[in-house]
Amino acid sequence: MRVNKILSNYELCLVDLEVLLNGETRSAPTLCVTDGQEVIPLNTPDGRPIQMNKANAIKFSDG
Repeated sequence: MRVNKILSNYELCLVDLEVLLNGETRSAPTLCVTDGQEVIPLNTPDGRPIQMNKANAIKFSDG
């Protein structure tokens, strides 16, 4: 296996992602990638992995 080329400059990050589940607000550590302006989750709130998809991007707000 080999890397042909790097397609974009995203960084791995661990975020405290808040979600609404069954009418309750919950937060969980979530593995994501970021470009500094938005984050894309790489797993679901219950820990199942998902394929990176730009459609799942969440705008990053500091606070």
